[in-house]
Amino acid sequence: MRNNQIIRVFILGAIAVAGIIGIQAYWVYNTWDLNQADFKQKVDLALYRTASALSKINEADLPARDIIKQRSSNYFIVNIDSEIDASMLEFFLRRELEKLALNIDFEYAIYDCTSDQMVYGNYCRYSVEDSQQASPTYSLPKYSSEFNYYFGVKFPTRGGYLLGQMQLAIFFSVILLLTLAFFAYSVYVILRQKRLSEMQKDFINNMTHEFKTPLSTIRISTDVFLRSEPIQSNPRLARYARIISEQHQRLNNQVERVLQVARLDKGNLELSKESVAIQDLLANVLESERIRTAEVGGTLVDELPKSPVVISADTFHVSNILHCLIDNAVKYSSSDPQVSIRGKVVPKGFLLTVQDQGVGIAREHHKRVFEKFYRVPTGNVHNVKGFGLGLYYVRQVCKAHGWPISLYSEPGHGTQIEICMCPVQKNKTNAS
Repeated sequence: MRNNQIIRVFILGAIAVAGIIGIQAYWVYNTWDLNQADFKQKVDLALYRTASALSKINEADLPARDIIKQRSSNYFIVNIDSEIDASMLEFFLRRELEKLALNIDFEYAIYDCTSDQMVYGNYCRYSVEDSQQASPTYSLPKYSSEFNYYFGVKFPTRGGYLLGQMQLAIFFSVILLLTLAFFAYSVYVILRQKRLSEMQKDFINNMTHEFKTPLSTIRISTDVFLRSEPIQSNPRLARYARIISEQHQRLNNQVERVLQVARLDKGNLELSKESVAIQDLLANVLESERIRTAEVGGTLVDELPKSPVVISADTFHVSNILHCLIDNAVKYSSSDPQVSIRGKVVPKGFLLTVQDQGVGIAREHHKRVFEKFYRVPTGNVHNVKGFGLGLYYVRQVCKAHGWPISLYSEPGHGTQIEICMCPVQKNKTNAS
């Protein structure tokens, strides 16, 4: 993953995370406010009904105003302007709170105007399980001297009750935190993998560059052996010298391919385009590949337009990808490779087709065969050697030229790869 891609991931991820956190915080805050408002509304109603019931027993009227005063978030003062019986007060408080499904602990105290003190009543628990949540205060503050008969009610577990009403919001908040933790871990893994990937690329690049010097020495030494008369006169030594030369060339090709892929990864692929007839470009490739195909008992045939078809291309890279495609066609044929190269002028350009009668590729692997280092799984059998870089290199060169590439293959029916080399220079091209 490139640096600009990582920066985009960070920016988009940060925006997404900020948006999700903002929405979640807004939802939790609104839920808390709604629960607070609902709690206050239910408490006001329960206390008002309690005051009305006590006044009715005392055959007195409730004050015209200031019946309920909220001194704090969980402490309420109720003015009834008549005497208050403690046992009746507790009964009515329990009954009215239960009617409104307000199952919460509370404690109450009654104001004694003779002593000007709040006389503590009782701590009423809703359930035994709540007994450890809060302890009685045994003292509730008085309100003021303007009321003669009033009582105070406190809800010590109000915070826990409101949180209990927000279980869904809390659950989703926990899920969000876990998601953010996973995102942070994913970012960490991405950065770590990127660092390891860069170290791997640097190692491969340095290693392949270091190979160039001994490979050059081997090539020079092999050429000397091949030209030496004593070596040429000895069939056994001459055979070994040719083997060394062939294996040197094979290793050198692999090193060059790795270096080319490294340049592709860094975006350093610079094309030196020139106008060239596709027939001339293919002639050199076909000449060497026919010899190689014949050595393994196969045939290589071509069907190209007789009239020159001129394209604009980098001859070095295009020659490489043609060698690569034919090389794959030969390697992945079970025996006696039958490879055909066809070309024709189409409305969009020049369509080049490389086809073989080899083992073929299953459909589920079609999308991945052009990926770097990907090789079609063959179980424990590894008859064909390679790094999985060939088709990746082919695709990148075609992409750099702006040429579409397609693959058609079925197991047991061979493989066909099509490259549309466009545009064709029409002033120098005649249709076949």
